[in-house]
Amino acid sequence: MQSEPHHQSPARPTKVARALLVLATVVAASVVLGTVTTADARSWVGDPASPAPTVVATTPPGEGTAPTFSEDFDTPAAAGGQFAATYADAWQPYPDGMGDKYWSGPLVSAHDGVMDVALDGSRGAAGTFGTPDGAWSHVGGTFSVRARATGGDGNGAAFMLWPTSNVWSEGELDFPEGDLDGTVGAFSHKMVPGQEWQAEGLHTDATWRQWHTYTTEWIPGVAVRYSVDGVIVLTVTKDVPTTAHRYMFQVGDVGAPGHLEIDWVRIWDR
Repeated sequence: MQSEPHHQSPARPTKVARALLVLATVVAASVVLGTVTTADARSWVGDPASPAPTVVATTPPGEGTAPTFSEDFDTPAAAGGQFAATYADAWQPYPDGMGDKYWSGPLVSAHDGVMDVALDGSRGAAGTFGTPDGAWSHVGGTFSVRARATGGDGNGAAFMLWPTSNVWSEGELDFPEGDLDGTVGAFSHKMVPGQEWQAEGLHTDATWRQWHTYTTEWIPGVAVRYSVDGVIVLTVTKDVPTTAHRYMFQVGDVGAPGHLEIDWVRIWDR
């Protein structure tokens, strides 16, 4: 049974709104690069005078080759257990009622080629993409999701690479993350015990209201590259994980009703 990331909460993505520190505006990709913390906007991570990373168009590594995991959610499946059974080799949900926050069973369905996570204002959903065996063993790779949200104002979502050990200091990589009525951010958390709440990241101009492809390329111990629609918007070379992680998401249980829709998920393991 998987454990919940211990520091996560339904409203956690609001860290973006309260902690963004602007370093530079990159016009070419229409993004704002910044360094953030999850608790104290006065605390810098790294050197605020460092130059912004180059923004370039790219093809995510692995594309053009068969992914090690791929799901398009083309088979319709109702909520209430049918989705979990139909996609048992692609989706490992948190147990319903976990932490008294997450209820994936009654909220998650598949229709019209999308995974539909319903937001009802009182329950959230969370889980891990992949097979029952393979979902927990990623050490590096390329992780790509096409997603959007409708409604759900006041709510937030976070897709992340989270340590399989549940030891936060082994690294947390969040992308896409943010309030559903706002823009999307990317964040690499510090790997120092007691300082994990600090993160280096950015806020893009991409919004949840439109379909976008979000890609995280993780080279263990070397770098993490974040891309929106094939354009690299941030490269991080500090606090790069080296241990097994899982690729998952959490969506909160507050705010207005709405839907988080996932068109597809692709993973290319290293």
